[in-house]
Amino acid sequence: MDVLELHLLGTAGPGGWPEPGCRCSSCTRMRAAKRRLEPTRVLLDGVPLDRCRRQEVPGGYEVRTPRGHRVLFASRPGARPRPPSPGPYDAVLLDLVGDASHLGWLRHIGAVTSATRIEAVQVDHRVASPLELERLLERWRRPVAAPWRTLILGGARSGKSQEAENRVLAHAEVTYVATGVMHADDPDWRARIAVHRERRPRWWDTAETIDVAGLLRTASGTLLIDGMGTWLTAMFDALGAWEYPRAVEPRVDELVKAWRSTEAHVVAVSDEVGLSVVPETPVGRAFRDMLGRLNQRLAAESEESALVVAGRVLDLP
Repeated sequence: MDVLELHLLGTAGPGGWPEPGCRCSSCTRMRAAKRRLEPTRVLLDGVPLDRCRRQEVPGGYEVRTPRGHRVLFASRPGARPRPPSPGPYDAVLLDLVGDASHLGWLRHIGAVTSATRIEAVQVDHRVASPLELERLLERWRRPVAAPWRTLILGGARSGKSQEAENRVLAHAEVTYVATGVMHADDPDWRARIAVHRERRPRWWDTAETIDVAGLLRTASGTLLIDGMGTWLTAMFDALGAWEYPRAVEPRVDELVKAWRSTEAHVVAVSDEVGLSVVPETPVGRAFRDMLGRLNQRLAAESEESALVVAGRVLDLP
């Protein structure tokens, strides 16, 4: 079969982007730049999408073009079209701004392959700017082949975990590695863990372990490790090292060695300790210094590193 001809005449939601009368920062930024995206309109093999043969599915349509190409289309913002039958698509037109994990799920079930064309439609002010959209689409459309290591740094409530998740949402196979120990007697801690679990796609695997080095040595898919600060705390606890912090150093060396040699695609979250107050106790300072050195060593062995501040991402050279 010949190649699908796909022309996007518009990619925005029903109101366009910016939306008329909207004063949000995304829309006002678009107006200041004198940019506008028109509502989604598509030509498939030279024919408007709504004139092609199509089957309504939950969240949109499965479309057959005049030349027999198979296309999955999200019909509105927030829609997650579900394939009615197995098999790969020639193109998927999805609301990636609303839920990029839907693309990951379609990859997971084989509906999207390396030959599938992927386009974002129903785009609107849920994303900050066209530049931010392109940054995200670059990762979602073409996940980097393993091995690949990314370290995401940030302070408390900076948005670092969300950014780490964003980077792997469109991957077909993801294992979320929870390195923290659940504190049954701490309601706040339980609530924070629950928020993270609810945000993750339900088809991801989960590994709750402190043997991160072991996973790095054996995994070949995608690992999302959250995070290195809780892992180091667990190591201090497991080794009874709060009175003798240097006892943890061999475990740190083991982790860095496994990170350097892994065959997986890994995104790890860690706390940027250099922006916080100096701990009052010697053991607190020892922990801070060890985590800071661990961050430096992991960053040195990473293809990518980024700092997240107030939800904004700064890629580090």
